[in-house]
Amino acid sequence: MQLVNDWRRVVATSLSFWMQVIGLLLMIVPELWYAVTGRDYDPAVAWWLGVLFLVAGLVGRVYRQKLSVVREWLRIAGIVLLVFLLAVLLAGRVFAAPVSEKDTLAVAVPFIAQEEGERLVAYKDIVGVWTICSGSTRGVYPGMRKSVAECRDLLRAEVAEYRSKLHRYFTATTKTKRLTAKRDTAYVSLAYNAGVYAIGRSTATRRLNAGNIKGGCQALTWWNKAGGRVVRGLVNRRAREKVLCMDGL
Repeated sequence: MQLVNDWRRVVATSLSFWMQVIGLLLMIVPELWYAVTGRDYDPAVAWWLGVLFLVAGLVGRVYRQKLSVVREWLRIAGIVLLVFLLAVLLAGRVFAAPVSEKDTLAVAVPFIAQEEGERLVAYKDIVGVWTICSGSTRGVYPGMRKSVAECRDLLRAEVAEYRSKLHRYFTATTKTKRLTAKRDTAYVSLAYNAGVYAIGRSTATRRLNAGNIKGGCQALTWWNKAGGRVVRGLVNRRAREKVLCMDGL
């Protein structure tokens, strides 16, 4: 096994060689970044970068290179910049599958159950509404009783219903690109607590739909009143919902 005669020139200026080097770095660096920070990269951008650098490398393999070292490196730098710009542009047209109901419910049901608590006998909540299980108020009457299994089934069904209704207020872009299971849970939890109509028309939802995800998460915390007064329990719950909403940002 021997090196090619002009290996120094290949290492110095070969377009195909450096496209492969950059492609290899794009596989390694994001993994190191994730190991250090716990944050992943955009898979759509990564996919397009890989494809475009591969194409550039194939072109460079058959294209005769007779320019000076400086001009070859200017060409390589220009192609690298062009590839990154194209990857970002093309990735912007890729829509991921919306977060599924199953994924959201896996997070939302235990979260809401913990926030609401679980009581098997009907009781009056903080504003005097008859409630049972984990905050369910529909058709509840004094003396009503349910089993643990009935309460869990009821909560799951109601959370799914609240989510479905709240999603009518979200734009297609919000549902496909801005919602994770945890962020979806934060909004659904608030809607379950404060009402779908109110949250669907709230500043939190308008900001999310406008692409201001952090601003929307902050606006969730404004819903901390019951009966016209700030309630410490709601302040704490909104803070926990904000943490879910901000996850991954």
